[in-house]
Amino acid sequence: MFKILTEQEVKDILVGCTILSTGGGGDLAKGLKLIEDDFKAGLEFRMLPLESVRDEDLFVAPYFCGSIGESAKEGNYYNYPEIDRMETEIAVETLERFFGENISGMISIEYGGLNTAVALSTAARLNKYIVDADAAGRAVPDLQFSTFYVNQVPIYPLAVANKIGDIAVFEKVVDDFRAEDLVRALAVVSGNFIGMADHPCRGKELKKSVIPGALSYAGKVGKAQRTAVEKGENPIEAILKSVDGFLLFEGIVKEDSKYEIKDGFTTGTIEIFGKDSYENSQYKIWYKNENVISWKDDEVSVTVPDLICVVDRKTGYPINNPYCKKGMEVAVLGFKAPEFWLTERGLSILNPKFFGFEVEHIPIEKKFSDVSI
Repeated sequence: MFKILTEQEVKDILVGCTILSTGGGGDLAKGLKLIEDDFKAGLEFRMLPLESVRDEDLFVAPYFCGSIGESAKEGNYYNYPEIDRMETEIAVETLERFFGENISGMISIEYGGLNTAVALSTAARLNKYIVDADAAGRAVPDLQFSTFYVNQVPIYPLAVANKIGDIAVFEKVVDDFRAEDLVRALAVVSGNFIGMADHPCRGKELKKSVIPGALSYAGKVGKAQRTAVEKGENPIEAILKSVDGFLLFEGIVKEDSKYEIKDGFTTGTIEIFGKDSYENSQYKIWYKNENVISWKDDEVSVTVPDLICVVDRKTGYPINNPYCKKGMEVAVLGFKAPEFWLTERGLSILNPKFFGFEVEHIPIEKKFSDVSI
């Protein structure tokens, strides 16, 4: 019914999620450390296929809200001692008290080295299942960018908790956009980082509201990257072959990623000089926490909801947006968005115009079918 994951399987999932996370989703190194500590503590990771979820059971999505870039440690928040439990554990337990019943399992809200790790770790620490699914199939900057929202599953009741012990429950919010405003404001006054548990729903509803097999899918990508490196093979080719991806560009990062943190988001650009077959060309990526739109030689290349992912060219290891540094040799990979995002409603929610770019989404497979590996 469920599968007990090995430490290597969990690590492959996290690396795959980070490759596919479009530059966001949290720090992979922190996620791997979290998982390593859990295995050292003897915790068990039980992954439940979506089709095995019982209709009447209750599930929630635990994750962190904030930005990955470094911000100044200012404000009264830093005068208080920190608690010794993960914020998402407290948020989940808070919802259990609110509902007056046990929650059966966790669902990953988005791909990412830290946020997927948090969902896995929260499940293990609370002795619950992690469902083999995801509510985005990539990382996303705003709370409304989830397959739950596409399927009109309410984000509330939701619970938030920070590292100094503040806890709050929002019994109801007007919509996911308002939830984004409220939670982001709390994150800003909580070290730009806050733990959440939201989208509580029954198994019957969950089955039609998330991407099935998403963690296993990411695990394929992580395993492909790892085994290619171990065998001395080309990791870029291995990654792209594992899930039918596209090679968008290869080159050297022009300068350290330029970014700023504003209103709880990390926004910035990555510029890359072409190398080898891409010599004399340039590639630029704009991100808001996650990669949103890219240009090759000033012509629009790929936009949301399709995935724009930057990895180390030699190892295939993922690089989060603010950590792209001058001189890094990188490859830019593209992947087709999950079908949820390609529906009429999905595209009305996650599209380049939401971010202020007056361009239409052109499916990546139409533009780059000749450069897949």
